[in-house]
Amino acid sequence: MENDTLKSKALMPGQQIATGAEEEQGLAIGEIIAVVMEYRWLIAAITAFSILLGGAYLFVAKPVYKADGLLQVEEKSGGGMSAALKDLQPLLGDSTTVSAEQEILTSRMVLGRVINRLKLDIHVQPKTFPIIGSAIARRYKGDEPNTPLFGLASYAWGGETLQVDTLDVPRIAEDKPLILTAGVNGSFELFDEDGDPALKGAVGTRATAGKFSIFVSNLVARPGTRFVLVRRSTESAIELMRKEFTVKERGKKSGILEVRLTGWDQDKVGVVLDDILKTYVRQNVERRSAEAENTLKFLDTQLPALKREMDAAETAYNSYRQSRGSLDLNLETQSVLQSLVEVDNQIVALKQERDELRQNFTAEHPRVQAVDQRLQRLKERRGQFDADVNKLPDTQQKVLQLARDVEVSTTLYTNLVNTAQQLKVSKAGTVGYVRILDQAAASRQAVGMKAPAVLAVAALLGLIASLGVVWVIRSLRVVVEDPETIESQLGLPVYATIPHSPEEAAIVRRTKGGKGAKGGGELLAIRNPEDDAIESLRGLRATIHFALMDTPHNSLLITGSSPGLGKSFISKNLGAVLANAGQRIVIIDADLRKGHISKEFGLRRETGVSEYVVGSVKLEDIVKPTSVPNLWVVTTGQIPPNPSELLMHQRFEQMLEQLGRQFDTLIVDAPPILAVSDAAIIGRMAGATLMVARAGRHPIAELEQSVKRFNHAGVQVKGFVFNDLNTDRQRYRYGYKGYVFRYSYKSPA
Repeated sequence: MENDTLKSKALMPGQQIATGAEEEQGLAIGEIIAVVMEYRWLIAAITAFSILLGGAYLFVAKPVYKADGLLQVEEKSGGGMSAALKDLQPLLGDSTTVSAEQEILTSRMVLGRVINRLKLDIHVQPKTFPIIGSAIARRYKGDEPNTPLFGLASYAWGGETLQVDTLDVPRIAEDKPLILTAGVNGSFELFDEDGDPALKGAVGTRATAGKFSIFVSNLVARPGTRFVLVRRSTESAIELMRKEFTVKERGKKSGILEVRLTGWDQDKVGVVLDDILKTYVRQNVERRSAEAENTLKFLDTQLPALKREMDAAETAYNSYRQSRGSLDLNLETQSVLQSLVEVDNQIVALKQERDELRQNFTAEHPRVQAVDQRLQRLKERRGQFDADVNKLPDTQQKVLQLARDVEVSTTLYTNLVNTAQQLKVSKAGTVGYVRILDQAAASRQAVGMKAPAVLAVAALLGLIASLGVVWVIRSLRVVVEDPETIESQLGLPVYATIPHSPEEAAIVRRTKGGKGAKGGGELLAIRNPEDDAIESLRGLRATIHFALMDTPHNSLLITGSSPGLGKSFISKNLGAVLANAGQRIVIIDADLRKGHISKEFGLRRETGVSEYVVGSVKLEDIVKPTSVPNLWVVTTGQIPPNPSELLMHQRFEQMLEQLGRQFDTLIVDAPPILAVSDAAIIGRMAGATLMVARAGRHPIAELEQSVKRFNHAGVQVKGFVFNDLNTDRQRYRYGYKGYVFRYSYKSPA
């Protein structure tokens, strides 16, 4: 049994820590929810505004369209070539790579041709009204130019057309905006960037003035409508296209290129991309044809020389045989001749290959060095054959030499002629190693974020922004939100926490609007005695009883630090609660500057504290009964010019003493302590002083300063009444209605 007890005791600290952590976590989450609920309308307003901005963006944003297509890049191969052409493959270049073709697609060679052909270096745009003008113009579907809005006829509002076929400007004016203003009957005037007239012209006629020249083929616009023209330089036009043009390989080493072009003109973007694809394929074919053409030129320069060498060799051979008579070569000599011819042909072919390689590579390149090594081996072999030939008789050596020259020159010439013929055939039927798989096709719908996505993002950003605003407000607004702060930092008790009463708020609105009950205002304690606020005041009733024990004339001063805290609400309803308990209660409106309790009870302000202090009326004249049994009110009387001096008068203290003998409790409603010194003056005469603090209205420093001011005046503040607590927020924070519990009795029906 003892061990179990010890074990249970040992576990208790850990359990307490865990419970505390859970409570702190729950409090933090609850506080967040409470803050969100408190500022829910602000959050909703900012979020709604953000959504409206998202809708406005969708309205004014210029739609972007895309066109895409597919290309296939095939590896260069000798498939389908003759053996001779395959041998010449190294001379025609290496196999291509996809990365190289990607660079070619975005090169100035390809894009520049497209820009020049389609005149993409001439930018034409109607000048629209800022922000909303372009959106309105895009949505106009009429056949004629749209009617100007707001009387702004110089702007384009939809339906305008300007086609410029030629635009030449000085180099200094490139990439700078020009203004073209439409005139009557197809006339127009062009202005430079400074607004100075550049030239005048008409549709269908080339207009030239100085270095400016323009040809307008079509113009549909109201007279006075302005257009923005830009003659872009080739470099800037290419850079702009590159930003809108993308090329990527669809799969690794697939050889399939996906090309995409974006732009604002739905009709034009597909045309431009199609022209890019065709230009790229065309240059590829031209490049292969040019390679064959260059090889033919090389062969054409070699063939005449070889023809002369062959003719000379045949002539020398025939002449020598005629001079020596008929000479025949034996089998051994014929074998040597055949070997020499074969080696010489190989040497000549390798030399030609080396000459071609040296046009593209240095002597240190591995391919050039490999050819050099093969040449060296062939020369060594040729040297061996020459040694064998030197062993033959002189006549046989001469005949062998001449026959060798004839065979070598004839073989080389014949091979080159055949190769040239095959290259001509190949050139005539040249086909590129790239092809278009999918033609350019423009999208029907604009690309980018759709309307639901934009609105969702806008809502999310609005929510984040609203939470940020709330955080800033909360950071700057360091106010007291719960009574624990007062008790912990000021060391004063909070006698009661009064929850927010929606019904009291409605009563205040009706009173300010002049729609109160006949004869005056309404008391929440009378209208709805079961309200949570009134129930909290009943709890304050017992506390007051002990606070007023052994105090002079049973007087209770109720004040606050600043106006608008609900001290008058506390005073009148506390008085009604005490009166309903059978006590004789009198409420003294000591706020001689802005007191309004008389209005709350439907009484006249005149004949009150001011008149009694100056001695113009008796005490019984100022004590006025109310509709609540056992409850009387002393009004302020006429507003005096010197309220503080009146309150310091001996007759005011005598009034409190006399009323204290006639009533069980005196409730004195005083002005705010930080506004005037009246509350401190009254506090020295009153039995007890209570301050009213309103939730979410005061920095803790304000309450601290109020208590210090009372202390300097020799008045001790008994405690606080915490008013207008948001019980919904407390419910989120603590899981119940904060410090307020609803517990009421209802009679059976």
